[in-house]
Amino acid sequence: MVSGNDLEAALDQVCAHAAGPVAGVFGPDTVTWRIDREAVIFLGAGRALLLQLAHPWVAAAIAEHSTTFADPIGRFHRTFGIVFAMVFGSLDRALLSSRQLHRRHGMIVGEMPETVGPFAAGSHYCANDIPSLRWVHATLVETALMAHDLVLASLSAEERERYWAESRMFGVLFGLTADDLPADWAGFAAYTAAMAQSETLTVSAAAREIATQIFTGARPWLRPPRWYRALSARMLPERLRAGFGFELDERDIKAADNALRWIRRVYPRLPDRLRYVGPYQEAQARLRGETQPDWMTRCLNRAWIGRPQMDVRGKG
Repeated sequence: MVSGNDLEAALDQVCAHAAGPVAGVFGPDTVTWRIDREAVIFLGAGRALLLQLAHPWVAAAIAEHSTTFADPIGRFHRTFGIVFAMVFGSLDRALLSSRQLHRRHGMIVGEMPETVGPFAAGSHYCANDIPSLRWVHATLVETALMAHDLVLASLSAEERERYWAESRMFGVLFGLTADDLPADWAGFAAYTAAMAQSETLTVSAAAREIATQIFTGARPWLRPPRWYRALSARMLPERLRAGFGFELDERDIKAADNALRWIRRVYPRLPDRLRYVGPYQEAQARLRGETQPDWMTRCLNRAWIGRPQMDVRGKG
């Protein structure tokens, strides 16, 4: 488990290696900013969620503790608000978000309602468990790069190594240490490949129910379009796709292919103001010494994180 003391020790490392109080943990010269600023990484949000649900502890925690069904947009904003604050926020904002996430995870404890894979009924789960945190972290890191490379030029081998080195620092914000994460990109790829084939990832009935509610549920105005559902399913390992019960017919495959062709043609030509997420644009304004982002950035922030400004939030 990651204790409060463990997290504070980890955050000392963050402060020692951060880009600066204003630039935050990473800063404008990092591969992390270059990837995470792209709105197109949202193409992978469905995949990341499904991979997380495939971990029985995560699925049980979401089923018992999350407001995903009652408030799906609110959960989207809270999730992206924390991630973007860690990546694009000032150093103080990133540290605050890390502590908020740890406290929130500390309240997510319970017992498995049934045996799923290697997890026995009645066994205890906790969101601050290191193997679970490592998997959630991995889904975010791997999927962001996969979504980026679907549309934009792929990173070079050297850039991937830089990206993973920076992602290890991102993991420190979860409370993970250097010993908890692979040392290089090859080790990370081996870890995700092994997880994809291991019984640790077993799609439970709860995971299938949550996925069904999100992707084909009873709220038509929130239901992802056919092409997005198909793309999310295609990005999964085959074993997990079958576990969730995703069946892709020719119409699904064609819809995903057509959408990708259109996105690849149009997206790189978008102006930066539309292409880059609001928190990145707020970070750039902060680096220019502006005390408040302009109206368009505030509007984009409302779409991505549910509030107009990333670095203004109540304490605690």
